[in-house]
Amino acid sequence: MADRRNHASASPYEPVFGYSRAVRIGERIIVGGTAPIEPDGSSTAGDAGVQAARCLTIIAEALAALGGSPADVVRTRMFITDPADADLVGRAHGAVFGDVRPAATMAVVAGLLRPEWKVEIEAEAIIETGK
Repeated sequence: MADRRNHASASPYEPVFGYSRAVRIGERIIVGGTAPIEPDGSSTAGDAGVQAARCLTIIAEALAALGGSPADVVRTRMFITDPADADLVGRAHGAVFGDVRPAATMAVVAGLLRPEWKVEIEAEAIIETGK
């Protein structure tokens, strides 16, 4: 079996709920649902676009910690609580992945763990061999 590397972030839920922000096994990195959480554990203030940008920053940091980058991302999933926020979230996604163009899903959900969260994003990456 390939080596497994886990990466943690500032989410206060990771140690309590028993998960990692991201896991790398072999050439694959999976970044779990990433909410707009600041380094101190508080929620990112602002509209869905600002929150999405924070989620994407956390994702990029997790990828880098495990030897990847946004350019390696092949799939994203965006969960939003209000369909009116689709453009804001989509534009934040496009600012990071516009040249990469991963397969992507955006779904409207009834709610996220904290009521102030407007978006949560997942990503999957495949890393070039030897990276």
